[in-house]
Amino acid sequence: MKTPVLFSLGGNVKKLIKRILFGKKKEKKDEKEEKQQQEDEESSEESTEGVAPANLIQQMLGQESESRTLLLHGELNEERSAEMIAGILALTKIKQPKKDLKEGEMPYDPMTIYVSTYGGNADEMFGIFDLINEAKDKCIVETIGNGKVMSAGTLILASGTKGHRKIGRNCRVMLHQVSAGAFGPLFNMTTEIESIQAMQERYIDCLTSCTNLSKRKLKSLLNERVNVYLSAEEAVEHGLADEII
Repeated sequence: MKTPVLFSLGGNVKKLIKRILFGKKKEKKDEKEEKQQQEDEESSEESTEGVAPANLIQQMLGQESESRTLLLHGELNEERSAEMIAGILALTKIKQPKKDLKEGEMPYDPMTIYVSTYGGNADEMFGIFDLINEAKDKCIVETIGNGKVMSAGTLILASGTKGHRKIGRNCRVMLHQVSAGAFGPLFNMTTEIESIQAMQERYIDCLTSCTNLSKRKLKSLLNERVNVYLSAEEAVEHGLADEII
C-alpha cells in the first residue's frame, strides 16, 4: 500500500486527512483494546464465581503460597458447610503430608478458621465439628471468633485445638437450645420431638467435651434463658475460647 501524499495540501487539510486516515486506525485499536479488557474482566468474574472464600484467598496470595485459612461467615447452611468441608478436606487429606517428621511435629501446618455467624443448621454444625476433630490429629486447628459467634457457631469456635482458640474483644457469643418444629400425625410428631431431644443431648455432650462447662452447668444455663449471651471474657471463663485478641 502506498503512503498517502499529504505534502502538497494545506496544513488544516493535512491534519484533517491524517485524522481521518490514522485516527480511524487508532479508534479501531482503542475499540479492540476496550473489547479485550471487557472480555478479561468477564473471564475474571467467571473464574471467581462460586469459588469458596478460602480458595479466593489462595488465588489472591498466588499459587506459590498456599492459604491455610478458612472463613465461616454468615448463615451456616448446606452451601456454607460444603465450602468448609471442602477446605478442611483439601488441607488435611488431598494435600500430601510432610515427610521425615521430627518428634512431636504434625503432618500438616496449622489451619485457621475464622467464625462469624448467627448460627444455622444443626446437622451441618455436627458435620463440621466431626471433621475438625479429625483434622486435629493431623494439624493444629486455630479458631478465631470475630463479630458474632452464636448458636451453631459456638460449638465450631470451641472445637479448635485447646490453647489456639481466640476471640475478638468485642465479639458477641450466644448459646441456646436446639430449635425445631414438628407437625402432622401425632405419632410422627412424637418421633420428631424425640429426635430433637436426642440432638439437644448430643449438642450438650459435644460442647461440654471441649469447654469448662459441666453438663449440669450447661443445662442450667440453657434452661434459665432462651438465649444466653456471653461477653468475650465470659466465653474464655467458660472455656469456649482460650484468649482474647
